Amino acid sequence: MTLPTLAVTGSTGIVGGIVATELSDAGMPLRLLVRDPARAPRLDRSVVMQNSYGEPTDALDGVEVLFMVSAAESETRRDEHLAFVDAAAAAGVRHIVYTSFQGAAADSVFTLGRDHFATEQHIRASGMTYTFLRDSFYLDFMPSMVGDDGIMRGPAGDGRVAIVARADVARTVTRVLENPEAHANQTYTLTGPEALTLTEVAAVITDVTARPTTFYDESLDEAYASRASYNAPDWQVDAWVSTYTAIAAGEVATVSDDVERVTGRVPLTLAQFLGA
Repeated sequence: MTLPTLAVTGSTGIVGGIVATELSDAGMPLRLLVRDPARAPRLDRSVVMQNSYGEPTDALDGVEVLFMVSAAESETRRDEHLAFVDAAAAAGVRHIVYTSFQGAAADSVFTLGRDHFATEQHIRASGMTYTFLRDSFYLDFMPSMVGDDGIMRGPAGDGRVAIVARADVARTVTRVLENPEAHANQTYTLTGPEALTLTEVAAVITDVTARPTTFYDESLDEAYASRASYNAPDWQVDAWVSTYTAIAAGEVATVSDDVERVTGRVPLTLAQFLGA
């Protein structure tokens, strides 16, 4: 059997699942690389293969274009990413499309943005063609950041965030994968059409859902103390807190038109996503 030369990771997740479905519906043969084949979507013209980042694999043999969804957050995610990039290069992959993070840098305030930057740099150094999709924080997560008492807490100050819907990210990825050559060695910043403070986010949630919501600007000490009950590892707590400090620092405030330029559609606002 001849395997498809376009490989998609993350098809058991939201973004990867939308991408895989849209490409399949468009008639494109796909190789779905998943950790658990039993959870993979069953799509026309798709072949499911087991693959985990950081582990030896032959699932990349013959792949020309690879959509690489960033791995689940973990202390070893950077190492897993670098190992997977090395495996792709060794297998002869020609082009990697990678979901990165808005403003990824070696010194990102958002701690996980540093891992994304390291991955980007490793892909560049590999000699493979790349397309980096630097997503902002997902607007899908905004309601889940509200506590049971209706308060969103974090040290974000009056900083703004250009939150983007996962569906808009997925649509952008799909357009890139339909014609990867047109996006060779490009970096796109994927944001929504507006940058909101968390006070404004809370107001939108209140207006659209009728759930009274407010934002409380924690100090750093308060932020770490309020998350101590989760007994999470230090790296995870740092990531949680730096979500807010990155907003305060202005790292995710820039609104980009890249989603509309690539897809031809204006991305969703928070109000639209919530059903206004």
